[in-house]
Amino acid sequence: MYQVVALGELLIDFTPYGVSDTGNILYEANPGGAPCNVLAQLNKLGNSTAFIGKVGNDCFGRGMMSLLKNLSIGTQGLLLSDTELTTLAFVSLDENGDRNFSFARKQSADVMLRWDEVNRSLIEGCDVFHCGTLSMTDEPCRSATLQALAYAKRAGKLISVDPNLREPLWKDLEQARTAMWEVMRFADIAKISDYELEFLLGPGNLEQKAEELHRRIDSSMLFVTCGRDGAYLKTRDGWYFNRCYNEVKTVDTTGAGDSFLGAALHKILALKGEAVADAQAKDILQFASAAASLVTTRKGAIQSMGSPEEIADFLGQTEG
Repeated sequence: MYQVVALGELLIDFTPYGVSDTGNILYEANPGGAPCNVLAQLNKLGNSTAFIGKVGNDCFGRGMMSLLKNLSIGTQGLLLSDTELTTLAFVSLDENGDRNFSFARKQSADVMLRWDEVNRSLIEGCDVFHCGTLSMTDEPCRSATLQALAYAKRAGKLISVDPNLREPLWKDLEQARTAMWEVMRFADIAKISDYELEFLLGPGNLEQKAEELHRRIDSSMLFVTCGRDGAYLKTRDGWYFNRCYNEVKTVDTTGAGDSFLGAALHKILALKGEAVADAQAKDILQFASAAASLVTTRKGAIQSMGSPEEIADFLGQTEG
């Protein structure tokens, strides 16, 4: 039995790593993929996790299978495909460390996951089931994702969702918007960026839009991350804010939102089903914000998550 099980994409983020002697851009191959990034943060904080997905039976896929095993992330639900390749994402970073993505993903292994390949015993045995929407871009994984969410809901699992919009992966942005709504209607806990919130509901007052989304999906907790402008938490009883720790030297924002959600889920799991009071809501938001800020000081995602001690030290320095 695992505390958190996630379904979705597992891929390689090729992150800029300087230039060659001839002036060509060098890339470092960093394992990534939002759902597994969340698990990596949870594992670093001492939680038990497992992943459901598919990668190519190639050097990248086999390498990530080994990495997950080394990180103690359960791999019973991870399949190696002999007919499709592992998805590759090429990351470009601006002067602030903010990233943009280009993908090599046409009929890659992760989008070819079928419902009959999903390890349902992992869903049955978990406390929290997590997914995003990148598994919704193509069939058969789109149907597999929706069926897994319905299965988890029927089994009474707490469901966590991060829409994680990546526009280049969608043939039609209306399809992306529809998929986000389809997935988020299952959410007990949802995390969304300010940009994604605007994409779903249009421009306007952030608090009003968050209230509208919270009401429409009827989640118990809605996190809205706003990059350097901090993060918000909307519960059924309150509205909370925590600043971004901008004093850090940001080198790469890849995985920051996933670290935020993993750290938040860690705190929520520790409550063991208790109602979230004001002090607890503030603690969850502060801890998640610190975890996200810390990971931006490192390159990559899965292997860059902070430990409990590192996050505590970070908070002690920034709040002291």
